[in-house]
Amino acid sequence: MRLTVRLVAAIWLSALAVIGGFAYLQISEERNRLAHDLERRAVLLGEGFKEAVEPALARGSRPGIERLLKKFGRRDQGIAVYDKVGALIAATSDIEPLLPASLPDVIAALSSGTVQKGFTALGGKAVYLYASPLALRDDRPAGAVAVVLDASSIAALEWERWRYNAIRFLVLAGVLSFIAWLVVRVSITRPMANMARWTKALRHGHAMTPPDLADAGLFGPMAREVSVLAKSLHRAQAAAEEEATLRVMGESLWTEERLKHFVKLRLGESPLLVVSNREPLRHVRKDGRIEAEIPASGLVTAMDPVMRACGGVWVAQGSGDADVEMVDAHGRLRIPPDDPRYTLRRVWLTKEEEAGYYEGFSNEGLWPLCHIVHTRPHFRPEDWGHYRVVNEKFAAAVLEEVAGVESPMVLIQDYHFALLPGLIKRARPDARTAIFWHIPWPNFENFSICPWQDDLLLGMLGADLIGFHTQFYCNNFLQTVERAIEARIDWEHFSVTRGRHTTYVKPFPISVAPEFVEEPPALSRQALLDRLGISAEFLGVGVERLDYTKGLPERFRALGRFFERFPEYRERVVFVQLAAPSRSTIERYQQIEAEVDEVIREVNAAFGTKRWRPIVYLKRHHDHRDIWPFYRHADFCMVTSLHDGMNLVAKEFVSVRDDEDGALILSQFTGASWELRDALLVNPYDVDSMAEAIRAAVEMPADERRARMARMRQSVREHNIYRWAGLLLTELQRVPEETPAPHDKLLAPRVSER
Repeated sequence: MRLTVRLVAAIWLSALAVIGGFAYLQISEERNRLAHDLERRAVLLGEGFKEAVEPALARGSRPGIERLLKKFGRRDQGIAVYDKVGALIAATSDIEPLLPASLPDVIAALSSGTVQKGFTALGGKAVYLYASPLALRDDRPAGAVAVVLDASSIAALEWERWRYNAIRFLVLAGVLSFIAWLVVRVSITRPMANMARWTKALRHGHAMTPPDLADAGLFGPMAREVSVLAKSLHRAQAAAEEEATLRVMGESLWTEERLKHFVKLRLGESPLLVVSNREPLRHVRKDGRIEAEIPASGLVTAMDPVMRACGGVWVAQGSGDADVEMVDAHGRLRIPPDDPRYTLRRVWLTKEEEAGYYEGFSNEGLWPLCHIVHTRPHFRPEDWGHYRVVNEKFAAAVLEEVAGVESPMVLIQDYHFALLPGLIKRARPDARTAIFWHIPWPNFENFSICPWQDDLLLGMLGADLIGFHTQFYCNNFLQTVERAIEARIDWEHFSVTRGRHTTYVKPFPISVAPEFVEEPPALSRQALLDRLGISAEFLGVGVERLDYTKGLPERFRALGRFFERFPEYRERVVFVQLAAPSRSTIERYQQIEAEVDEVIREVNAAFGTKRWRPIVYLKRHHDHRDIWPFYRHADFCMVTSLHDGMNLVAKEFVSVRDDEDGALILSQFTGASWELRDALLVNPYDVDSMAEAIRAAVEMPADERRARMARMRQSVREHNIYRWAGLLLTELQRVPEETPAPHDKLLAPRVSER
């Protein structure tokens, strides 16, 4: 209330000052104009009358003077004639009663011989007086003529102008005051009241949707800080309640809070450092403005909750076209923007480096090599050169971030950085270093296709710990090392020893956070269908990058086979595919994108009708909030990868289904199939079996469907990403610090120039 009063008072004073100033200037200008008009009229009348009256005055003809006065005089302009001593001779009838015996202005004109003019008062009436001496006689004026013009209109006009501006001031101040009151109430009072109710509800343990601040910039940093503080309070309360519930139930689940305390206990103030090619947040230009975008990546889905819990530094390639504008001079940025939990350090690559290291060696070489999907890998010496250079560039960035940190922990992510563990370990032997391989590891014969397999293996063995999704991949890696390089393999403890350095190889099945998004959108199933412009009794969903390992053409052919074999489901089942374009500069990815487009067109053409499309294809980037409603309202989700290290889409779908409903159709060639045994497991190469799985998903009894989902949710809940990170960090923390002898060269990868 006080703010409103102060604001209204300020508006009134400001309006008064502005309107008063302009009114004064306007009235002064108008007064000067009217005064000039009066002066001009008086001069014309006075000088004209002088020429006519001077002969009559010289003859001493009073009747002649009176005739002239009647001729020139009018109601609003009086004229008087005086003799040489200032005595009145004659005057027009309207002013004669008002004139005194002598006028000071007339006396002054006679004595000085000059015209006297100005405003004065006659009989209590404002007039303009013009006194001019007549022709000289004996070196003295023979008399004087006085012209008297009514000036009362000027005062009336001034009063009218002041009254008009006063009314304008009152109206303007009133309108502005009402607008100010309305703006304060809508933009400040009401949002602040909503924020107060929200924080009060959170303080009392009641979960509420955060208030929508229409203009957060109006409140500045305070609004953001209060919002962040309230969210932090809510998270802390939720974590405390979850921990209390787990203690009562006798369960020991890994939670965000438990991981946070674990890392703080084990690392102290030392930051956890994560390295990946994919950044957790990129900045891109859209419609002339910069927007933050979460890349479509299972690695980001998995690691972002870990970094939010643990804090630290995430080193990644800056890939957004506006990334460089959002960081400081050292390439650093605190994220998430609304509630910073950790630091993102961006590394910049040239177009040539990105093409050779990422598109070339990593995704045309290692990716098809490790995924058995019958796509020929390409290994080019120039790509290998860029791969080495980029690994060295990332090593320099990591070493800069851990400078001055005692025994830092470094978690390296994926196949893009096979050389990085050795490079870091060579410079910082005290660093505890782990690399997690997110994709499958093939058998030793397949991996030997790579001309630089020895260099890759030696680089990876610079790590203290190597993690894979499954024990099967661990076995493949150890067999590859055993066949390719000189080392001692301990199959009992799953370790590799070269010289004085031991690397442990263990399975850590990666997972997702229990909550896919913290504040899911309130979108009903019907609203989702309306947004898509469809109606469906059964809704299926698929969420993938456009990649040839994901089995998309096989999936859509299976859907076509389903509608062919079970025509009763036509116009009842709609499958929505969310696909994010990926690596589109690589020819094989262009081919798979074109193949997917063609297969969808064929299926929709063969079975679609005027009012129904079997497959709705949404080919663009989708963030987690976009995807959540599809997971939440789908009757079944299809994950039909031809080969996948884990595939987190399956676990994301399960984590969202707190209604314990929905069916999961899952490829048997994914790592997730080892954990989610209650999914409908399929061979993605067998179109008929997948069609049968779709029928089973839509016809499955509700009790069975819920029982299966409940068991899968329990598995994902227990084996969540916090457990993954906790177990991996526990193993890494157990590794003893080691300072190699100067002659020990086994930690440095042998980088050949072949």
